[in-house]
Amino acid sequence: MSHPIETITSNDPVELNNRHNDNFIPGTLNIYSFEINQDDEELSHEKDPNFHRIKTQGNIILIPQPSDSPNDPLNWSSYRKAICFAIVAFITGFTAATSNDAGAVQDSFNEIYGISYDAMNTGAGVLFIGIGWGTFFLAPSASLYGRKFTYYICIFLGLLGALWFALARRTSDTIWSQLFVGISESCAEAQVQLSLSDLYFQHQLGSVLTVYILATSVGTFLGPLIAGFIVQYAGFRFVGWIAVFISAGLLIVIAFGLEETVFDRSAFRGVIHGFAPTIAEAAVPAGTAIKTASITDGKKDIDSKELTNEEDISFEDQKKEQELALSQKVTYGANDPPKSYWRSIQLITPAKNLKGWGIKQYLLQLRLLFKVFLYPPVIYSGFVWGIQSALLTFYLTVEDDVYYDPPYNYGNVGVALMNIPTLIGSVIGCFFAGKLSDYFSIWMAKRNGGIQEAEFRLWFLFVPAFIAPVGLVLFAVGTDQDWHWPPTYVGLGFIGFGFGCSGDVAMSYLMDSYPEMVIEMMCGVSVINNMIGCIFTFACSPWLAAMGNTHTFIILAVIQFLIMIGAAPMIYYGKRIRLWTKDWYLEFLQLRDGL
Repeated sequence: MSHPIETITSNDPVELNNRHNDNFIPGTLNIYSFEINQDDEELSHEKDPNFHRIKTQGNIILIPQPSDSPNDPLNWSSYRKAICFAIVAFITGFTAATSNDAGAVQDSFNEIYGISYDAMNTGAGVLFIGIGWGTFFLAPSASLYGRKFTYYICIFLGLLGALWFALARRTSDTIWSQLFVGISESCAEAQVQLSLSDLYFQHQLGSVLTVYILATSVGTFLGPLIAGFIVQYAGFRFVGWIAVFISAGLLIVIAFGLEETVFDRSAFRGVIHGFAPTIAEAAVPAGTAIKTASITDGKKDIDSKELTNEEDISFEDQKKEQELALSQKVTYGANDPPKSYWRSIQLITPAKNLKGWGIKQYLLQLRLLFKVFLYPPVIYSGFVWGIQSALLTFYLTVEDDVYYDPPYNYGNVGVALMNIPTLIGSVIGCFFAGKLSDYFSIWMAKRNGGIQEAEFRLWFLFVPAFIAPVGLVLFAVGTDQDWHWPPTYVGLGFIGFGFGCSGDVAMSYLMDSYPEMVIEMMCGVSVINNMIGCIFTFACSPWLAAMGNTHTFIILAVIQFLIMIGAAPMIYYGKRIRLWTKDWYLEFLQLRDGL
């Protein structure tokens, strides 16, 4: 049961959570307070310019600090949040399903049109390219035009890809239709995580991402299952046509049911960072560089101050700025008029700093985005999640190549049902690394003086580091040795457990490490993840043919173990790495938000 949001007063703000403070390190947060003072009601903004208020749930400090505005997604009712969450979760599951259902129609395309299995494999590689780079090129749109715009574009392109696939008759059709299908999933690779971070607090991310990874798992593993049933009972063409119909309906739901979650927090900077804004910060637009500025009791007391336009501010202007700052601290947005229904669901929500069509801003953000590939946490998270995409290709390929033939003689439905144990394992893994990791992070923060480190999440990679490789070996050996189904299916369950854990941990760790660069960091992970998937997709069939299932899967098990156990050095060196990348992080935020 969650605690109600409480407001506490403090003259000692949580400086670690303020990125304008010298002691700030991205991913190191004061998230737990042992002593909460709620009795000091005499302080007021007018009496004490250094007055601060910090909102909590129980002893947990809310990050980000919510404003009082009714338009702040953090303040939405549970019902509004649930609707938004349900829609983006459905988008996640649906796009994951359409990205994994092409394998169910391979036999039909091969028998009727002579389209080779290698060509279909090439289509899978193109799909990975579409997902990864689609995520990358769409990323700046979320901050310039709003989250909803990107969902609409992706699902529309997915509709075109599904229509092309439904009408496919040539090899080129089966390959290039997958590019559009891949782009449709790109919104679920980064945009969904960004929307969820708009709606929920830092300490809730593990639980929230549990549902996200569950949706991904359901789509990934049930997509081929459902497609198998469709091929069996309705015909292979309906795999594409049903995706067309669902995409069309989803576009309508997005248009009229999905609220925009973007919220301009620059106007409430003191609330968001848990500290009272300085006079200059309250008056200067977001993105303007400020060194230091202080005003006490309306008297001029400026030690050093530098604005990017290098203009001086008069004493009278400073008094006006102080009044503005104090006013902002008093209201915190409580007097904001609620958005109308039509405004809340508008397709495009231009950024406050959008200039014209935003083309130059888009290109500049895209150029800045390439730097995310230099962040070690992005690289590591990309490999943790990427190996799962690679493994997915291998065990699905073995199922398609082996289990249709003697001694198994499975049909489309039988092969499709092999995804059930993988899904069960994934569900268990999601809950293990999701909700449990939230509790674990708070517990570790209590032991660490209330300070949470992003690397607390990585401890949950050690269990799947052993279980998932065992599952790979069990599946491969059981397949080659014609074992009865229990050990083979247990192996698939272990593989699914690794899938669920890896996704939840990789994403929550990265979102904890760089909380104000969620979409940019997820873009880096998506590109790395899908490029790994693409490479392994092209290597899959030749590798299996050359070495056989058992030897290939033993090598894959070793690779997965080494990647997972890589959590150990990341836990040890992670904080140093985040300190090392601090300047990059702050520079990017200043450039992005001030464009």
